[in-house]
Amino acid sequence: MEDRVAIFIDGSNLYHALRGNFNRYDLNFTEFARKLVGQRRLFRTYYYNVLQDPTQRPEGHREQQEFLEALRKTPYLEVRLGGTKMAQGTTVEKGIDIMLATDLLLFAWNGLYDVAVLVSGDGDFAYALQAVKNMGKHVEVANFESNVSKDLLNVADNRHLLNREFFTGLWAGSRRPRRKRPGAAPARRESKGAEAPANPT
Repeated sequence: MEDRVAIFIDGSNLYHALRGNFNRYDLNFTEFARKLVGQRRLFRTYYYNVLQDPTQRPEGHREQQEFLEALRKTPYLEVRLGGTKMAQGTTVEKGIDIMLATDLLLFAWNGLYDVAVLVSGDGDFAYALQAVKNMGKHVEVANFESNVSKDLLNVADNRHLLNREFFTGLWAGSRRPRRKRPGAAPARRESKGAEAPANPT
């Protein structure tokens, strides 16, 4: 029987890594998931990110809605959105890591998948992945070489290096130039205070 694979995407982590490494984020998520799954069977892909506040950044909110509309048309992909709050004058993400980790553990406990593929380099997920392994599941990490925690890699049963070669043929459209948005306030992860600039994804 084929292994069922569930993919969990840390959207902010993926976005910033794509922009930082390739200066683009127009990823074809259907093909991306297919490449991570290989010859196995995809159960579902889950995408997690913060919902932009339309009152704070109307342009960013509009761009994000366009992106999410396209994302929701991707077969077997579900979007999970958290919110933001103000902390010391800075917009911070709220609850994204907890949402992802909860789904990762709950779906493993309910036997919905055999293999979890985490698309993130965030070491905060290492303990959750270890708990999934303890339930008898296999865990894989898809990461960029310059943006990954050693703790996460040490837990992984298998690794997918997200380099330029990996993304060959996985882009959805023409190259999108980097655009600076005047007056855009950076957002950061509440749990660890790392900067995560506001973005359409």
